[in-house]
Amino acid sequence: MENKQITLYENLRACSYTPFYLAQTLGFFEEEGLDINLQLSPSPPETAQGLIDGRADVSFGGPMRVLMHHNADEDCPLICFGQVVARDPFILVGQTPNTTFCFQDLIGPKIGIATDVPTPWMTLQDDLSRAGVEPNLINKSADRTMQENTILFKKGELDIVQVFEPYAQELLESGGHIWHSFSTRGDIAFTTFYATRSFLDSNRFACRSLINAINKSLTKIHQSSAKEISDAIRPFYFPCLTTNSYENIINRYKESKLWPKTTALPAASFVRLKAALLSGGLIQKDIPYERIVDRELSEPGGK
Repeated sequence: MENKQITLYENLRACSYTPFYLAQTLGFFEEEGLDINLQLSPSPPETAQGLIDGRADVSFGGPMRVLMHHNADEDCPLICFGQVVARDPFILVGQTPNTTFCFQDLIGPKIGIATDVPTPWMTLQDDLSRAGVEPNLINKSADRTMQENTILFKKGELDIVQVFEPYAQELLESGGHIWHSFSTRGDIAFTTFYATRSFLDSNRFACRSLINAINKSLTKIHQSSAKEISDAIRPFYFPCLTTNSYENIINRYKESKLWPKTTALPAASFVRLKAALLSGGLIQKDIPYERIVDRELSEPGGK
């Protein structure tokens, strides 16, 4: 019997997506009867539309996109299932040490905000508001990508940058200092699978197989050393990173509890993300969890 082929969209290459890459390199997808055609989407904003148009079957990325589409269209067919990144992977890196960070420290310095996707600024401005800091007091630089901000930081033209890995590790190696890890916010639905309802209904077994493979990958991550994980992934997905750099990234993310133990997608994590998007004005409607999350499919051993 031939394996079921699934075209899987990858929003962008990121170390936080380690569970997906590990499932591929260790053959967990194949063990579950899947042939994964991993494709980089044209751009993060186009990913969701690509699923609706049928150019890909499933994507992994932020539920933020699904919420945005449901906010604009009550008949949006996109559904989230299976949490894979359970906390915010972004980090604030500063030019000087700051061991007593508080959000008031962000008033004044010139900050390069991550604008490759909307979620980092939406969640940061929500953190600021909850800490009693007006987001409009922040001295944000012009909208640039993390790569561009990394270059400007190294030139000394930015005081602080908001980045994920591997950019944070690159800046630490060039003399930067971690000010704040947003994972300390706690659980928030940051990365899941998502697909159209029609694809889920027609390919329930294949989607269950995706979940099974990722649960194997999450278990392996929690049972393995950073070196074992790095050796399996780095040559294929992050060849420009040194072994030591990727191991440091893995250890930092494991310590921050970035990766959950299973793919279960709790309502509380979804609500925390939704609150940030509502606070920032990215969405205006209070979209119910049940409308866009397939809870049963997300559970290990579910249907």
